[in-house]
Amino acid sequence: MRVGILGASGRVGARLVEQILTNPGLELAAALVSPQSRLIGSPVAGGSLEYRPADAAMKSHCNVMIDFSTPAASLAFQETLGTKTIPMVIGTTGFTGEEEERLTGFSRHRAMLISANFANGFEAFRLAVVGFSQRMPEAEAAVSETYHARKKAEASGTSRLLASQLFQARSAAMGFAAPEPSITVNREGDTVGINEVRFEMGSAEAVFTYRVHTLAAYAEGALAAAQWLASKPRAAGRYQLADSLNGND
Repeated sequence: MRVGILGASGRVGARLVEQILTNPGLELAAALVSPQSRLIGSPVAGGSLEYRPADAAMKSHCNVMIDFSTPAASLAFQETLGTKTIPMVIGTTGFTGEEEERLTGFSRHRAMLISANFANGFEAFRLAVVGFSQRMPEAEAAVSETYHARKKAEASGTSRLLASQLFQARSAAMGFAAPEPSITVNREGDTVGINEVRFEMGSAEAVFTYRVHTLAAYAEGALAAAQWLASKPRAAGRYQLADSLNGND
C-alpha cells in the first residue's frame, strides 16, 4: 500500500514516516510539509524520496493519504485535491464548526475517515464512558486532559469529543438537556496524553483513565485505519473510527 503523509515533519507525522519505512507491506509515496519548512528538498531518511509541499500538480499515486497537520493546512490540502478520489485519514484536530462543515463538504468527492484520537484502545475507552453515562445519567461527568507543555492551552479535540458525547448520552437518557461536562486542561513536561472522565455520584465515584505512553500509538492507529479505508473501494463520504473497528469490510 502506497501511503502519503501530510504533516510529515510533525510529532505524529514523523512517527508515521518511521513506521511506513520499516513496514515491508507499506511504501511511503509522499512526505508533505509546510511550504515554509526547512526540510523541503531534503531526502526522507536518506532515501530517494524528498520532503515537499503540496501543490495542485503533485502526482504521488497514493492509495491513501494520512493527515496530521493543522486545520488551515488540512483544508488547503483538500482544496488542492479538488475532485480527486484519494481516500483520506484525518487526525488533525482543532477545526471550528464552520471548518468541520467544509471538511464534510470535501467528503462528497472521496472517502474520509476522521477522528480526534486514533490511539490504540481509545475507541473502546470512548464507548465505555458513553455507555456508563447512558446507564448512570444521574452521575455528574467531568473531563480532564494532560498533554505535553508545548501543546496549546485550549481543550483538545479528544476532550471536546468526549464532553459532547457525554452531554448527548446523558441528555437522551434523562429526557432533557443535562449540564455540559466541564473540561480541565493540564500541560506537563513531555506527557504524551492522559484522558480522564470522572463520574460523581455523591456516595460513590467512578473514574475512567486512558493513558498513551508513546506517540507511536497514534501512528499505529492511523495506519490501521488507512489500511481499512484502502482495503477496497469505499464510497465517497465521511467515516468514523468505529467504522473500521466494528467488523465492517
